[in-house]
Amino acid sequence: MIKKLNKENMGTSNLGWLESRFHFSFAQYYNPQNINFGCLRVLNDDIIHPDSGFDTHPHENMEIVTYITQGELTHKDSMGNEEILTRGEVQYLSAGDGIFHSEHNLNITKDLKLLQIWILPPKKGLPRLYGSHRFKKEERENKLLNIVSSQNGEAPIKLYQDVNFYVSELDASKELRYEINPNRQIYFVQIEGSSAINGITLENGDACEITEENLFKINAIENSHFLFIEMEKR
Repeated sequence: MIKKLNKENMGTSNLGWLESRFHFSFAQYYNPQNINFGCLRVLNDDIIHPDSGFDTHPHENMEIVTYITQGELTHKDSMGNEEILTRGEVQYLSAGDGIFHSEHNLNITKDLKLLQIWILPPKKGLPRLYGSHRFKKEERENKLLNIVSSQNGEAPIKLYQDVNFYVSELDASKELRYEINPNRQIYFVQIEGSSAINGITLENGDACEITEENLFKINAIENSHFLFIEMEKR
C-alpha cells in the first residue's frame, strides 16, 4: 500500500527567520494521529533565512540526521565539533545521555534549506556519536546512494537504529527500483521535482508511506531529487 501525503496537509510554521513544514507532530503542530512512522519521529523541511539559525540547545536519546539541500550549514557542539556543510552533505548525531549544539546559516544573502530527521534509538543512554559525510553529486546521480545505515550496515554513516537512508538525483524519464524485504516499510520524501511512485505522482514537498509492498518503482517525471528511509515495520 502507498499512502500519499500532500504537503498542503502537513503542519507549518513561520517564525520570520525560520520557515518549516512538519511531516509529524512537532513544536506547535500537534496531531495525535500523526506522531511517528515506525522509528521515524520527526521530519522537518526547514528554510533558515540568512544570518540566523538555531542557537545552542540540548538533545538527548535521539538520533538526528540533517540532509542539506541548499546553502551552508554551520554546526558547533559541546563535543568540540565545528564545521560547514553544503548541498548533499550530511551531519548526524546520536545524542545519548545529552549533547548541546547549534546550527546556523551565517551567509548574509542566501537561504539554507535542509531536512532534519529524528530517529528513535533502540534504547536509551547509548554512547554519543557525532559525524558528517561530504557526499559528491555523482554518487547519487541516477542511482540510489545509501547514506545512513545501522551499525551492521554498509553506509558511511552508521546509527544505532535499524534504518537505511537513501537519496538520489534522478534525471527526467529515468527509473529506479527498490525491493522491500518482509516486515519492512518506507517513508519517501520528494525534495525537488516530481516522481511517480508505483504510478502515484509526488510533487516537490510531498511524501508517502509505503507498507505491504515488496517492490516500488521510482519514475522521474521531471528531474527528481528525493530521500527515503527504510525501517522495521511497527
